[in-house]
Amino acid sequence: MKRFWTETSIAAEPAGFTLLLDGKPMRLPGGEMLLIDRRALAEAIAAEWQATVVGLEVQPQDLPLTQLAATATLRIATNPADTATAIAAYGQSDLLCYRVAEPEMLAQRQKAEWQPWLDWAAQRYDAPLTTTTSLGFVAQNPQSLAALAQAVSRHDAHGLAVLGVIVPVLGSLVLGLAMVDGKLAAAEAYRLSTLDELFQEERWGQDDEAADRRAFAARDVIAAGRYFQLSRRDA
Repeated sequence: MKRFWTETSIAAEPAGFTLLLDGKPMRLPGGEMLLIDRRALAEAIAAEWQATVVGLEVQPQDLPLTQLAATATLRIATNPADTATAIAAYGQSDLLCYRVAEPEMLAQRQKAEWQPWLDWAAQRYDAPLTTTTSLGFVAQNPQSLAALAQAVSRHDAHGLAVLGVIVPVLGSLVLGLAMVDGKLAAAEAYRLSTLDELFQEERWGQDDEAADRRAFAARDVIAAGRYFQLSRRDA
């Protein structure tokens, strides 16, 4: 889609706020009108549409907040349980639980930087998780998994949309929950999730393609973190 509009704005509707393009309601590809229940979030979505360039193609990556809002309101809100279940499943194979035995420097770094977040999950949600240095799958305590699943299910459609983006990217339900709990900044959560890769680059030098991939993934995590914060504001 090329940008054809000059001005973006928002308008209050009985069910929330809608985005206007040159005074006309913006509609999603399926024809739906996007309704947003938080003014701050609606204003931020309008701003990302306004930031596109007139006459140029608008790419999905230009509208991360819009994509999250559409996912939350049109897909997740009607059936949050399925999304919550899919997100909670990541607790069965959380990245932070799988460590190396060597090199010793990386093993020490994983323990120093990852273990505090497993300790946090154990205290915050009563969900201790088992770590391993073997290549095989480690089964987690069902009670811990149930506690993490309950933590996920407490989130509304906005929170689930955010977790649905960040948890797969991070490979860690624990890091995702720490982010939406306000304990971990998005950029730091992503750095922790790429600890092994960054360690290898320290030893062997940067792979430009891998660095570009990380930059795109980090952008998605940061945008999702911003969306979550905006969705918590009443104004």
